[in-house]
Amino acid sequence: MHLNVIGEMVRDVWNEIPAHYPGIDIDASVVMPNHFHGIIILRRETETAVGAGPRACPFTVAGPRACPPLNGTTNRGHDIPAGQPQGVAPTAKRLSLPDVVHRFKSLTTARYRHGVKQYAWPDSPGHFWQPNYHEHIIRDDMDLNRIRDYIINNPAQWDRDRFHVDAKRR
Repeated sequence: MHLNVIGEMVRDVWNEIPAHYPGIDIDASVVMPNHFHGIIILRRETETAVGAGPRACPFTVAGPRACPPLNGTTNRGHDIPAGQPQGVAPTAKRLSLPDVVHRFKSLTTARYRHGVKQYAWPDSPGHFWQPNYHEHIIRDDMDLNRIRDYIINNPAQWDRDRFHVDAKRR
């Protein structure tokens, strides 16, 4: 997948998650043209809660870390303000999966809006993210490896996606 500046921003925000939220790690991820896949790890030693929130649907994932942050750099040439998002709760707060997903979506949406206003990024009608998400609790290494493979191989399936630009021609 060759990311444009908006895709790079989403990837960078994802990679920043562990730096901003103690007890939260990330694993395999991929930014697709119309969606995102990622594994969020909620470490027990920080009493982080697992569980679906009111906007969650089954099937998003959690498991061990494989994708470290990018050496503390976040701007990657598109000059979007980096640093801790505004309104971050104190680190003593137990973060649930819905908390982490909400913060990821909120920060990427804010940076996207900033890019539209300041850098003439293409504006898109509607919401930047769908209102819900899918979750899946990974319970063993076999499940983790299956989901990692799915994420890693997802770009190879893009031409079959119903939203792919060539899908209407088929």
